[in-house]
Amino acid sequence: MPTELLFRDDAYFREAEARIVAADDTGLVLDRTLFYAQGGGQPGDRGHVVRADGTEIAVLDTVYGPDKSTILHRVAPGMVLPAPGETVRLVLDWPLRHARMRVHTALHLLSVALPYPVTGGSIGDGEGRLDFDIPDAGLDKEAVTTRWISDEELLANPGLVKTMSVKPPIGSGRVRLVAIEGLDLQPCGGTHVARTGEIGTATVTAIEKKGKQNRRVRLSLS
Repeated sequence: MPTELLFRDDAYFREAEARIVAADDTGLVLDRTLFYAQGGGQPGDRGHVVRADGTEIAVLDTVYGPDKSTILHRVAPGMVLPAPGETVRLVLDWPLRHARMRVHTALHLLSVALPYPVTGGSIGDGEGRLDFDIPDAGLDKEAVTTRWISDEELLANPGLVKTMSVKPPIGSGRVRLVAIEGLDLQPCGGTHVARTGEIGTATVTAIEKKGKQNRRVRLSLS
């Protein structure tokens, strides 16, 4: 059964109830989750799972399972694990997630400031970077919004895809678009802030040459 991805509909969910589908030494699989799984340059979320008796199980990392339709919540070895069918409460490490949301949206804005094909990227807890394919650097828009289109609509509009190294999130029949009003529109499965004012001050800290045409631009938030 595919994991329901609560963060796709609202990245500001901090707690939610879920049911254990499977639990073993590799981690926990639940019927739904608000934890973002590692992908697209964004690390997996951390936090903890709370059982009915109040016992907390730390979630150290979150990744996709082998079938790519379920999400695995990695926990420390040796933990007493809940049984399939048990209802638990998920609690997100919100400060960590929000820092990554701010960076992710800042990188979308960076891709507007530098309108070149993106060949790679990485999202950190207060910093990030994008790699651009560049031949022979006081903004607060009203809203950052998301909407969905079909896989077919995306395939008919390839110009929406900026990132050359990361495939757009297709395969479920619909595609999530992230829009920064009046500035940017692109498919993205990651988490973002709702207002660009939440980003704060973003400073380009380095521009590195990584090849004949590749330039790595690093930014940091304060």
